[in-house]
Amino acid sequence: MNAKEIHDSAVVIDGLIIAKWNRHLFEDMRRGGLTAANCTVSVWEGFQATVDNIVMVNRLMAESTDLVMPVRTTADIAAAKEANKTGIILGFQNAHAFEDKLGYVEIFKRLGVGIVQMCYNTQNLVGTGCYERDGGLSGFGREVVAEMNRVGIMCDLSHVGAKTSEEVILESKKPVCYSHCLPSGLKEHPRNKSDAELKFIADHGGFVGVTMFAPFLKKGIDSTIDDYAEAIEYVMDIVGEDAIGIGTDFTQGHDKDFFEWLTHDKGYARRLTNFGKIVNPLGIRTVGEFPNLTETLLKRGMSERVVRKVMGENWVRVLRDVWGE
Repeated sequence: MNAKEIHDSAVVIDGLIIAKWNRHLFEDMRRGGLTAANCTVSVWEGFQATVDNIVMVNRLMAESTDLVMPVRTTADIAAAKEANKTGIILGFQNAHAFEDKLGYVEIFKRLGVGIVQMCYNTQNLVGTGCYERDGGLSGFGREVVAEMNRVGIMCDLSHVGAKTSEEVILESKKPVCYSHCLPSGLKEHPRNKSDAELKFIADHGGFVGVTMFAPFLKKGIDSTIDDYAEAIEYVMDIVGEDAIGIGTDFTQGHDKDFFEWLTHDKGYARRLTNFGKIVNPLGIRTVGEFPNLTETLLKRGMSERVVRKVMGENWVRVLRDVWGE
């Protein structure tokens, strides 16, 4: 099989997309042959605003049933592949929407949320993000982890501090993930993970989705798809071929105001970081260029068997475990 045939027949999963919700995005997902994606519906929002976001997303999906379908189980992912649609997994990048109500965890699971990042860059009631002094997992946070395990929501640690991450990994009875991260071995950055952190999550049954967000890549906005592939290979050398997948962090369609909101604590308070110009790696500028990644990994010597794992099969396996199927 050639690269196109492999991509077209593969299960292709993106572990994190925070692009602007609209039909154009859904059309680009289909151009890219995306089987399913973890799509963000909450970052700084509380309970009510997050519910409102889910209502909006449900309406958009209902208006584009020719392109997308909701995903609550891995059987839904298989159904999306069979129907030539993209399955949408609802995800949070912050547990803030749980507020201080443990019962909200199950409510959001029933609304279709499958993956929740424990913190987004700063402190919340669960633990600490990667941009401030890390106090670790709180007592309430331990209850949240247990409840997420019980109802079947995956714990994501991508923007979480090192100490809080370690304690979540040890606390969780189910696999946890860095849904979208890069190795600090290629570039030092507060959002990147050390070799030791990558090994620790893998050694404890966890999972790593590798991102291509330019500010965290070695060459920044001058990066190409080969630089992204290099990062995937670097992480795989540490975690192995079964604990790795894709988590692009696609932000396409968003304007400067959105990034200002993202990079300030709670969306409005102190500035946490400044990304500067954001340009995705040449060769995978948009979701629609996803087939180029399959081709690049194959050209660089990765076997078809491993490429299929990295592009999506590994995500399906770990999600099946976490979701309790």
